[in-house]
Amino acid sequence: MLADKDRIFTNLYGFQDWHLAGAQARGDWDDTKALIARGQEAIIDELKESGLRGRGGAGFPTGLKWSFMPKESPKDAQGNSRPSFLVINADESEPGSCKDREILRHDPHKLIEGALVAGFAMRARAAYIYIRGEYIREAENLFAAVAEAYDAGLLGKNAAGSGFDFDVFVHRGAGAYICGEETAMIESLEGKKGQPRLKPPFPAGAGLYGCPTTVNNVESIAVVPTILRRGAVWFSSFGREGNKGTKLFQISGHVEKPCVVEEAMSIPFRELIETHCGGIRGGWDNLLAVIPGGSSVPLVPAAEIMDCPMDFDGLKALGSGLGTAAVIVMDKSTDIVRAISRLSYFYKHESCGQCTPCREGTGWMWRMMERLRVGDATVAEIDMLYGVTKQVEGHTICALGDAAAWPIQGLIKHFRPELERRIAEREAGDVREAAE
Repeated sequence: MLADKDRIFTNLYGFQDWHLAGAQARGDWDDTKALIARGQEAIIDELKESGLRGRGGAGFPTGLKWSFMPKESPKDAQGNSRPSFLVINADESEPGSCKDREILRHDPHKLIEGALVAGFAMRARAAYIYIRGEYIREAENLFAAVAEAYDAGLLGKNAAGSGFDFDVFVHRGAGAYICGEETAMIESLEGKKGQPRLKPPFPAGAGLYGCPTTVNNVESIAVVPTILRRGAVWFSSFGREGNKGTKLFQISGHVEKPCVVEEAMSIPFRELIETHCGGIRGGWDNLLAVIPGGSSVPLVPAAEIMDCPMDFDGLKALGSGLGTAAVIVMDKSTDIVRAISRLSYFYKHESCGQCTPCREGTGWMWRMMERLRVGDATVAEIDMLYGVTKQVEGHTICALGDAAAWPIQGLIKHFRPELERRIAEREAGDVREAAE
């Protein structure tokens, strides 16, 4: 269990003041000028050494990602220098994910200070925080915190007395899940329809307004100042090799006490649930399955996940993923087919329609799932559905096609007997009706 002294987010539950004075009392904005004085390469090297991987789902090494940004300002066709930008993904529309909202509500200055330090390290001119439209109170607090930082001289000209000029802009989204994808988010920021771009060019070469851009998750940016203050060795002391640091886990579903909690990476699933959630509703024998990383990763049956380390590699070995660490727990009262069908509807609804496999496939998969839910199908159609998920997976510009396919693949892999039982019961009922 993570000791309180090692927690980065010390106001996760909002018991203390979230304003600037409260943040400074907790150690935020403590000589930020000295952090920046270390220099860009030193900051990036420290991040690399810490082992921090992106907390938004993909788990890409954060320091390495920052190092892709150009060292010299690129020139446009007229010979003018193009600025670089940092874009912070606060869209958090993945079903089950609810960690970033706690940072935005209760610890916004951690994010703003992190944006300044990260922006300096990657030579960015400004940061754009793209916040989910439904996050009303979170946005209010974030706007207020940014205003406080400007008033205190921590942002703007000579930010925090560092000699570095840096601005932060907060942009409200309009409730589109697809805008959580980095290039769709950039399109939306530019005032266009939120649709993913083909890559290459990658954002680090041509992102926001055609300028070099890095897109990072809220949690990834918010932990940076603490890592720099306490050192890469401290941060990397938690978790297994390749899965370092602390992580915000958001646990929902059939546990005694759903919660968002900061824990060390690689904590076993059973320990995570017992320590922070009071166990499974109805006891461990009542556990059916777990979606360990938000709705876009395949579910894992109870028997396989019990002692699994909750990190990128541990869950990958089970054919799933850590994602955003949105742990959705399902006990044996769950209609597992209905649950996955409901997720299928979500991805059908949120597809931007740009790619044919996703536009046509998500609707077809949902309709097939609805038929399987009531057993109105044949066993051969289970294999056909699996084949269609494989035709969608990996054949779209962004990962929404994969996200729609993986939950269904997990269901078929682990709960095929349940699908076949419903089909058999439906067929038996039809035979009885015909005989009568």
